[in-house]
Amino acid sequence: MTAKMRALVKASAAPGIEMRDVPIPRPGSNEVLVKLEKTAICGTDLHIYQWDDWAQRTIKPPLVIGHEFVGRIVDIGEGVRGYEEGQRVSAEGHVVCGVCRNCRAGKPHLCPHTEGIGVNRDGGFAEYVVVPASNLWPIPDAIPSELAAFFDPFGNAAHCALQFDLVGEDVLITGAGPIGIIAAGIARHVGARHVVISDVNDYRLQLAADMGATRTINVAREKLTDVLDELDIDGFDIGMEMSGNPQAFNDLLTCMYHGGKVALLGILPKGTGIDWDKVIFKGLEMHGIYGRRMYETWYKTTQMVLTGFPLHKAMTHQISIDDFEQGFELMAHGECGKIVCDWTGDIDAAA
Repeated sequence: MTAKMRALVKASAAPGIEMRDVPIPRPGSNEVLVKLEKTAICGTDLHIYQWDDWAQRTIKPPLVIGHEFVGRIVDIGEGVRGYEEGQRVSAEGHVVCGVCRNCRAGKPHLCPHTEGIGVNRDGGFAEYVVVPASNLWPIPDAIPSELAAFFDPFGNAAHCALQFDLVGEDVLITGAGPIGIIAAGIARHVGARHVVISDVNDYRLQLAADMGATRTINVAREKLTDVLDELDIDGFDIGMEMSGNPQAFNDLLTCMYHGGKVALLGILPKGTGIDWDKVIFKGLEMHGIYGRRMYETWYKTTQMVLTGFPLHKAMTHQISIDDFEQGFELMAHGECGKIVCDWTGDIDAAA
């Protein structure tokens, strides 16, 4: 009889996900089997849960979802070297081909053949997950599992925030979702002067302030342009678009200083229009951000936590996996930072 495990499954082309018993996967050549301890809910998981346009275009049910996780290796496939059973690991959520031009040039984060764990292949919202050994990232003993569970989005924030030199610069972040909140903390951590973040959610703006933002703006009540006078600056040196909101993006361009640099991580709707004069005549540099640099970003995020970065401030809830629906509802209403789900039954009451 095939051994079974519990997993959160997108079972059909409709809203919702469900807990199901599915076969425990087996590692193949150059793969490992990881027994999960903690998994975190991503905005991507929420898209799949709600079955929006992106999910309908992308997801092929049935699928075990989830790509933010930490656990321990319990089985090792043929050809794997450098890892051992019992080792605690997280994993890069993008599985790349390894042979295309970008992969061979040392730029696998730009692989055009990328497959996403929990998106294009079964993921980590389960008791066990199989991943390529090349995707593993060992977690030092000093880093708690509840933080290691969301190193994937922490890496998104780090890739975006560290795209440009931030030391002494004035930074504007549009969008105070969990990644924007963490990016605000990174900007402050590495030496930015003013770190301004905008949103319409006061709860998340407060989280951003706790993380290190020097000024928060609820754009339902204030104008970004008014803050320029308040700070006595002509514009922001660095912009990070995290919201995916066309109005927020255009407001950011309005507030950029000439020669400023913009990192784009938020996914804007197709056909989004902008005033190109603000890009061209200001001489703005714009860079699209997707995923993490493999594996330099993972190294930097690990070292930041080991040297005091307050990543714990971005996590607001740690819940049992049996309460996953509560977690998705909190995400849908924006009443949270990062939500970590526990598979072990051992939740730190202080979390």
